[in-house]
Amino acid sequence: MTVLIIEDEELAAVTLQNMLVHINPAIRVHAIVGTVEAAVNWLQQHTADLLFMDIHLGDGESFQIFQQVAVSSPVIFTTAYDQYTLKAFKNQGIDYLLKPFDEEDVRNALTKLSNIQNTADPSAPQLARKVEAVLGKPRNRFMVKVGKLIKTVPSDQVAYFMADDKYLFLMTKDHQNYIIEETIGSLEPKLDQEHFFRINRKFIIHINSIREMYKLSRNRVRIHLSPKPEGVEVVVSEERAEAFKQWLDQ
Repeated sequence: MTVLIIEDEELAAVTLQNMLVHINPAIRVHAIVGTVEAAVNWLQQHTADLLFMDIHLGDGESFQIFQQVAVSSPVIFTTAYDQYTLKAFKNQGIDYLLKPFDEEDVRNALTKLSNIQNTADPSAPQLARKVEAVLGKPRNRFMVKVGKLIKTVPSDQVAYFMADDKYLFLMTKDHQNYIIEETIGSLEPKLDQEHFFRINRKFIIHINSIREMYKLSRNRVRIHLSPKPEGVEVVVSEERAEAFKQWLDQ
């Protein structure tokens, strides 16, 4: 198996390379590149059986690579952040390793790849379908309670989710407010990332709930939502601002 490692931290890249060789001496790391630009240039001229891809690189997010060059190889994403899970699996991802990971995590990811490839033609479309079958589809409805009544809310009726103290609230487009038994962190990767985005620690918003946006200092964005949260200013955090802009432009 030939591997390309896309990682901007030299120590992390070398550590991963050593793990791979220790797991299977037949694995050959073709190259290590640390930027979106370098990855695109390499992939335009070479191929590898598998890519290990850090999400945050020196010149942007690795998802930008897929916008500039066709990637047919399966990808194992590596990152310190857990909010990109579904986006990763929509871009050839077959596993998602949260840093710091160890050799056992890498071994399990390689086993998953082998299992997927052994069950069907490992071409890109077949692999994508197998991955989708393994991972499941995004949530399209949510169970809520109103007293003793239990009902479901379709995802296209959700305006946003708001975390407040120990509770997570679901607000619908028609101003109905419910408590759901999840945390904002556990819910985020289960949502359709084309329509939902986590803008800060408190809010995951639906694209159709945005009414107005205003640019603030330090690259932040103030958002006016509909329905309007009572007594809460809704601002895209500085660390999420660039990803938010890319989400709007997809």
